[in-house]
Amino acid sequence: MTPSSYGSRLSGTKTIYVLFTILCLLLSTSVASQSTGNDQAKGLDVASINIPNLQNQIEIDGNYSQDEWQGSQLVELAYISRPFENLPPPAKTNVRVFENGSELYVLFEAFDPEPEQIRAFLRDRDSSFGNDLVGIKLDPYNDGRLAYQFYANPLGVQNDSIENEMTGSESASWNGIWESAGQLTETGFVVEMKIPLRLMNFVESDDIKTWAIEFVRFYPRSDRYRLSHVPFDRNNSCGLCQMGEANGFKDAKQANDFVFVPTLVVGSGRTRDPVETNDWEYQNNQEFGLDVNWSLTPEVNLSGTLNPDFSQVEADVAQLNINNTFALFFEERRPFFVENAEYFSSNLNLIYTRNINQPDYGTKITGRVDEHSFGLVVANDNTTQFLVPGNLGSEVAFIEEKSINIASRYRYDYSDDFSIGGLTTFRKSDSYQNAVASIDLRYRLSEQDTIRAQYVRSQTEYPEFLQAEFCDNNCSEDEDLSEAALRTALTDRFSGYSYRIDYNRETENYYLNARRSATQSDFRADLGFVSNVDRARYVFGGGYNWRNENSWWNEIRVNGDWDITHNDNGELIEKELEGYFSVRGDYQTFARVGFTERNRVGLRFDNSILSIDGNTSRFDELSNSFYFTTTPNQIISYEFFARIGDRVDLANNRLGDQVFLEHEVTLNLGTHARIEIEKTRSRLDVDEQALFVADLYDVRATYQFDPLQFVRLILTYSDVDRNQQNYTFDVDANSKNLGVQLLYSYKLNPLTKFFVGYSHSAFDDDSLDKIRPDNQSIFLKLSYAWFPDF
Repeated sequence: MTPSSYGSRLSGTKTIYVLFTILCLLLSTSVASQSTGNDQAKGLDVASINIPNLQNQIEIDGNYSQDEWQGSQLVELAYISRPFENLPPPAKTNVRVFENGSELYVLFEAFDPEPEQIRAFLRDRDSSFGNDLVGIKLDPYNDGRLAYQFYANPLGVQNDSIENEMTGSESASWNGIWESAGQLTETGFVVEMKIPLRLMNFVESDDIKTWAIEFVRFYPRSDRYRLSHVPFDRNNSCGLCQMGEANGFKDAKQANDFVFVPTLVVGSGRTRDPVETNDWEYQNNQEFGLDVNWSLTPEVNLSGTLNPDFSQVEADVAQLNINNTFALFFEERRPFFVENAEYFSSNLNLIYTRNINQPDYGTKITGRVDEHSFGLVVANDNTTQFLVPGNLGSEVAFIEEKSINIASRYRYDYSDDFSIGGLTTFRKSDSYQNAVASIDLRYRLSEQDTIRAQYVRSQTEYPEFLQAEFCDNNCSEDEDLSEAALRTALTDRFSGYSYRIDYNRETENYYLNARRSATQSDFRADLGFVSNVDRARYVFGGGYNWRNENSWWNEIRVNGDWDITHNDNGELIEKELEGYFSVRGDYQTFARVGFTERNRVGLRFDNSILSIDGNTSRFDELSNSFYFTTTPNQIISYEFFARIGDRVDLANNRLGDQVFLEHEVTLNLGTHARIEIEKTRSRLDVDEQALFVADLYDVRATYQFDPLQFVRLILTYSDVDRNQQNYTFDVDANSKNLGVQLLYSYKLNPLTKFFVGYSHSAFDDDSLDKIRPDNQSIFLKLSYAWFPDF
């Protein structure tokens, strides 16, 4: 593409963007007179409710009995909090609640004018968020920082999580042991819950306590309505700060509970390299492990694990890794690291525990006392792996040495608006070490404005042999060095810093955000996931919302941002402008169109130096995107994403034309069965010829017998075709990968579980005549939660 042709395309896009903005402003004038909510509800002080202390005998079976719930507090969900603001709800919901000093009992009586439209399916735990749901949010400290969430669908399937206002994130990986049951009725459904208070941290005292509380119902019909017993003000960006209050819990105590979870893992497998040989190598595995959790005090928990099984029972979602120079991110799923992970969160991802690959033991202490919260985790590892980051790519390094891994976190909440904290990590093996120390803060300037900031320093020492791993042991003679080889050419101890400052303003009608971040070339956070260094970035963005209550659409948004990135020497790496227009409406539909203009660098000409100016090509990318999702009924949900336009061919350092498509279909086949089909296609053309076409399929079929047990089949398949004549180096014309997992799961609770399964993988490339298996295994895992009564 010539500069002149690009300039004409660029100016044309800007013209469209200006006209589009004018259209949106005209649209805002036409709907400005429409109410966006019940203005009288804004700013109201929500009256506290009193939760009685009763000794009623409740059987958690989903059957409402007035005698069982005699004397309980009655609460009605009187507001729609989303997508509208504090309007009357489309269906009535009564909540009854009481506590007995050790458990909280909650009853939801959910009425429905069309009971046949209720979306209730048997699913695995934490997998029914698209269903009708009822639940409770609890903040025992009543300071708007963290809330425990307990939800259940009409059949009693549990969903629980922790919402963290400090980081703006929500962790569905947290699991508590509590009881729930649900029943469909002629007028709707009933759900009963029994929540042990010991699941939550709170301050013990002999006084009546005031906790923040919210009762919630999700009502998915033409829209996914969120119903609440309290009104919310959209001009207040802090959601947890607007929860209601509950007085009670005078006799609430937390015993110093012990939980022992012995684990047995039995497996057998075989592997081979079908390119070199057809001979299989067999392995058998029998392991016994133990997890221990001990509530030292009501606010402090100690946990440990010996010989843990960290096998991936939950298969990672497949990802395409083509035309990409940075390492892929996968979620942590292992119970020991997931539990109480919110105590270690900060603005930067400095703790990514999947870097701890093969531990023999681990211990963790977490807690909160008054305004102080803290966490400490220690684990060994039989290998040492970490990211080698760069500004144009990153790679994973492996050192065959045992290591010790330590992470700690402390936060002091000076007031409801100001918090300050620190975080440290440390990793060390015989020839390697990395230490990180940081300080961070959060300050709410007003109900709409928040500042978050974090500053980090690191000190690292690489082994002398590490660089050789990235240049095939010929670093002095190899002229085509990777960036990882250059970043590891450090034989002495080195240090660097990173920082990030975020400002966010969020109101009812618009939002603004600004960010400044910088990470020095010699900064490393090897226990975290920091794949970019030698980068300094500015980001400025914002958006405007129009809301409507009387039409097929309920929200229109225009938003976008501009960012620019340089390296440590001030050399330009990337400059980007993005703009989006989105509509949310009936049938739980959301559609968004967008454009991106990006000026970016490609590969380095001279790979022996890290400079950018005069050492890289510079490309102008212009692309358009479209995203669409809808759930028109109980049976089907559909999601689609498309990106079409310029994309740099990162293998050959040229500008190409990309078509990237993602489809995802979810089918609910009756109450028990569910099928999820995801298809991804990436096609890149260069010089009017195909360079590659990559297809990825991820199919998951699940049959849920009841809330406790299911059987699931996962099939993943990738197929990459390359035009060898259009590459500047030798490549395989075709490569295929196949993965299969069949799993039966029985979960009495999050800690008492039984799994048995089979996994299979195979691949094909130009050196093989057909796709051939390279790994097969069967496995069994059994764990049991024992609560001794000392």
